[in-house]
Amino acid sequence: PHSTSSHGAAPEDQRQSALRRALRLRVVLVAVHFLDSSSGATRIEYYATVGDKMCDLSLVKSGLAYCDVEVGTGVQPPRGELINVHYTARFPDGTLFDSSYKRGRPLTMRIGAGKILRGLEQGISGGGGVPPMLVGGKRKLMIPASLAYGPEPAGCFSGDCNIPGNSTLLYDLFLVGIYK
Repeated sequence: PHSTSSHGAAPEDQRQSALRRALRLRVVLVAVHFLDSSSGATRIEYYATVGDKMCDLSLVKSGLAYCDVEVGTGVQPPRGELINVHYTARFPDGTLFDSSYKRGRPLTMRIGAGKILRGLEQGISGGGGVPPMLVGGKRKLMIPASLAYGPEPAGCFSGDCNIPGNSTLLYDLFLVGIYK
């Protein structure tokens, strides 16, 4: 294992460094998992974001961790506006549970209406130390359970739930544009 000296580093710096190392490890695990997969759909979901460069996560007070892979050059979507977002969503162990790429079209959602996960809202709209995304931007988010689905399972169909309670979620986002 690679270790760096943390003498004199503030606990918050050590915590952010640990989060960055954990995300890098998870990306490697995701790559191993999907390279061994024989499912074409899984490969599409994975390869849509695997080429994104790594970035160091910044942790804000709410517990959300984010980093910009690419800062957008477009406008900041106004609150209440419909936007189009491509995303890949995984668990910390690398297991993919959803992707707009698999469906071949971005997700349309209304920003600022309280209809999406609080972590996604903060990660896209900004606030609490997170800058808002601009159209064309790519961002990685690590959303704690408190800003996701909390203690309750989610994504339940016919009694089967694909998101266990108290799950931390990892999102790769691409803000495609304002819905027209």
